[in-house]
Amino acid sequence: MMFISIILGVLVLWTIFVFNGFVSLRNRAGEAWADIEVQLKRRYDLIPNLVNTVKGYAKHESSAFENVTKARSMAMGVSGPTKEHAKAENTLSGALKSVFAISEAYPDLKANTNFLSLQNELSDTENKIQAARRFYNGNVRDLNIKIESFPSNILAKLFSFSKKEFFDLGDNDAAQNPVEVKF
Repeated sequence: MMFISIILGVLVLWTIFVFNGFVSLRNRAGEAWADIEVQLKRRYDLIPNLVNTVKGYAKHESSAFENVTKARSMAMGVSGPTKEHAKAENTLSGALKSVFAISEAYPDLKANTNFLSLQNELSDTENKIQAARRFYNGNVRDLNIKIESFPSNILAKLFSFSKKEFFDLGDNDAAQNPVEVKF
């Protein structure tokens, strides 16, 4: 009888330990996603200022500005760590690259302190987004491994813990290929 009590006690303690591990991993992944959202919001706020600064110098490049505006709206309209959100963000990154490529043709713009400041802030934000993306994906990886590993996968099913999607580049050509600059 005492042996059965010890086994049940160990099983209960193991269940509590594994459950709390799942909760911790899920919350860390949620926190990491919140970090990404903070940086994306910062990027969304910088883009209109950058576009307006460049517009003054490159009035005939309106299609590039329209693409950035559309991509920004699309990215802001999709939420959560999904493939659609990753695709929208990567489209926006590609559109921003085209604006920076346009700036290469305008020496006065490249020397404009407002443009340089915005460009540096956006570059810093892009680096922070990449770091936050890596942090998020690391937390998702840890959660997904625990959900798929035996014997914790049994408790994951029992308590309805589900895998999360990675926030990656996917098949988006705009984010994977360099911008082609034509003059």
